[in-house]
Amino acid sequence: MSDQTQTFDVDLSNCDREPIHLLGQIQGFGFLVAVSMDWMIQHVSANIGAFCGREADEILGGPVADILPPSSLHAIRGRLQLLAPNEGSERIFGVDLFQTGRAFDVAIHISDESIVIEAEPSSQTEAVNPGALVKSMIARIQRCESLPQLYNECVRQLRAITGFDRVMLYRFSENGAGSVIAEALGRSIEPFLGLNYPAADIPKQARALYIRNQIRIIADVDATPVPVVPPINPHGQALDLSLSLLRSVSPIHIEYLQNMGVSASFSISIVIDGKLWGLFALHHYSARHLPMELRSTAELFGQMVSLVIEGRLAKEMRLVEETARDLHDKVVGRLISTTPSIDELIDFASDFRELIAADGFALWAHGVARTVGTCPFPDDLPALSRFLNRAAASRVYATDNLGAVYPKATDFADRAAGLLAIPISRTPRDYLLFFRREIVQNVTWAGNPQAKEAVYGPNGSRLTPRKSFEAWQETVRGKSTAWTLSEMKAAEALRVSILEVLLRFNEENERQRAQATQRQELLIAELNHRVRNILALMRALVVQSRAGARTVEEFSNIIGGRIQALARAHDQITEDSYAAQSLRDIIQTEIEAYIGSKAGRVSLTGPEILVDAKAFSTLALVFHEMVTNSAKYGALSDSRGAVEVEWMVDENDCCTLRWRELDGPPVAPPVRRGFGSTIIERSIPHDLGGTAEVDYRLAGLQARFVLPPNVFGVSEPGQELGRHEAVEAQTGKGNSVSDLKTSLQGLRGLVVEDNMIISLDAEQLLLDQGMAEVFTAMSVADAKRIIEKEAVDVAILDVNLGSETSFPLITPLNQKGVPYVFVTGYGEKIDLPEDAADGVEAIKKPFAAEQVVAAVSRAASRRR
Repeated sequence: MSDQTQTFDVDLSNCDREPIHLLGQIQGFGFLVAVSMDWMIQHVSANIGAFCGREADEILGGPVADILPPSSLHAIRGRLQLLAPNEGSERIFGVDLFQTGRAFDVAIHISDESIVIEAEPSSQTEAVNPGALVKSMIARIQRCESLPQLYNECVRQLRAITGFDRVMLYRFSENGAGSVIAEALGRSIEPFLGLNYPAADIPKQARALYIRNQIRIIADVDATPVPVVPPINPHGQALDLSLSLLRSVSPIHIEYLQNMGVSASFSISIVIDGKLWGLFALHHYSARHLPMELRSTAELFGQMVSLVIEGRLAKEMRLVEETARDLHDKVVGRLISTTPSIDELIDFASDFRELIAADGFALWAHGVARTVGTCPFPDDLPALSRFLNRAAASRVYATDNLGAVYPKATDFADRAAGLLAIPISRTPRDYLLFFRREIVQNVTWAGNPQAKEAVYGPNGSRLTPRKSFEAWQETVRGKSTAWTLSEMKAAEALRVSILEVLLRFNEENERQRAQATQRQELLIAELNHRVRNILALMRALVVQSRAGARTVEEFSNIIGGRIQALARAHDQITEDSYAAQSLRDIIQTEIEAYIGSKAGRVSLTGPEILVDAKAFSTLALVFHEMVTNSAKYGALSDSRGAVEVEWMVDENDCCTLRWRELDGPPVAPPVRRGFGSTIIERSIPHDLGGTAEVDYRLAGLQARFVLPPNVFGVSEPGQELGRHEAVEAQTGKGNSVSDLKTSLQGLRGLVVEDNMIISLDAEQLLLDQGMAEVFTAMSVADAKRIIEKEAVDVAILDVNLGSETSFPLITPLNQKGVPYVFVTGYGEKIDLPEDAADGVEAIKKPFAAEQVVAAVSRAASRRR
């Protein structure tokens, strides 16, 4: 292969064939080293000297150990164990790569026969906790009732954690074009919501790369790319950078972004069923680089959102299909009860049109047309049937633009623009035809897609990306309402059912020959249906469970019961703002979730122990395994057995918990140590620093678990409340927010909070109470700018903003007469500065919603 990075000249006429994975350049905020499988350096980025102190010519062809110390190579080799060639990448964060005291974030992937190591300096900001951040974000998303709400919440949260000026959710259509279906953007920025973009804006090969490499950052479109040297290997091949995090950018795409005024971008793919469903497209109007760890967190968020959206879409499809199935059963029931001949199917036109909405219906049988509603004239149907005869005989055919594939359709465009044809026989070809009339559409594009200029450059005349992205409307004619996937499935089911009915009316010889064919088609249709369902299920299982498993049973246990246990633990966490929870409640939740009516056979005895939130997931998994094992093999597997669970605080201030099973079937030690046994015996020692002992006695299993003092506390006397009572006691009366008589309607608020999730919650809470607008700030400087420029009626101030406090805001707020409320995570009462306003309130975290609303309402009333 020749050096494609040097010989391919790109313009808009061929950009869909541009080898963007072989550009031979990277972005300059990091460096690249590609080594052979025996760890000899094959390629490096030209800027390698700025990071390791040795130039490319000195190290090419030598061992990578010349530039990387053993500790770094050990870490990289460990990550390689998790990789397959040309599939994904592994990352290491904050590693002292050259043992110079400088930390780097590292990404490793395998490209053909090369190991590609990419690194960039680590961010000096506080490290991201990906799991906690994504869990909080997904929890908010799952509370959204509709898909549009979910889309808006996604872009809103991404903008909050990345700080980009504009965050869009871009959804692809079947033909590769796309539209902006959700958007979050800064003030005074022109919205793109609802605009459409042609397929050429994101070429086919770029869409394919978005599936393989699901995040993509362009930190500075004006930056000079750094070449990979040498550009080709000894075999004349360029280094494939498909999975590279630093890969440079196509010059056409750079020009496209520059024409939009965008200086930096970041994209996160949404992949559903192996296809690129959409993108989170983030734009910034100045250079912006996100640390690798934050980009990886965003990638995890994108993968989780893909699963959530896929589940919501599947649920919607299921509801539509259930309705269609009921209608189908009704229509087929009538067909079977009357057993019509093929010519009598026209009598069921109203039933068919109820199942598949259409403006007109026609039956083409034995060379004769019969029509109902708005259809082409009968004289037009013989030629149309010959057109359909060229399609597959046993498949439903559908188009919403008949004139585009059948030019003669322009003769009856005013009567039919869309066609769905169901073949109901092979010889002769007979059809049920559904027609839809033309719907004139006004499509709003982001600029005129055809407004491209030809310029003369070093390589001759070429097309350039359009320069205007202002809304441009196009009137589309000749198209009908599109046929949906559920309608296509309903048509296929109807085809199969009609074939069954019509088999009864064939003559004996024809039936003998046709019956085998029709049954084969039915079997193929059913097999295809089942295979599609199985493949979809397997894909969902694989995506949700990255851990390997040796058996199907292990696989099912991991992704079924164990994830449900984690979900229940997560629910307990979020119910009480990540506060400590009762040990009794954690165990009781698993008992009630799994054994239901047998819950009364489990006794729980012990003082009120409050377990820290960091131990929830571990304990939920352990007790999930204990309960399920007992229900399958132990005391709860029959009608007589019982379980006693008792805990106490021992002389070492540890919580000792004993699990004892009585009166059940005889117990035998497991033949093989399964994954469940590993969870029971190793989770508490490994994750919490405690101990775990399991004794498989013949009379019943016994277990002993010890929790160290740092993961639990003992409730004070009088404090032994259940979760719901505890919340009510904390808030005073247990009233909901809606019960409080607030007076925030139409006011403008300011929330100063350095935690993004808490800030979003407070913002939404105030908006729900009727505030006209809520400004948010994460620092004193940001807050001061808002106070100076905006009219603020009341403010909520977090005392601790990381490296500073919010106390410097007291003076500017007092000068403008803006009342405020403090919130604090400190356990003791805080000492407010002397210049704090009289009567100012301070609320402790975690706070209840009604506390905040009541305090802000009281503060606002002082101003009025």
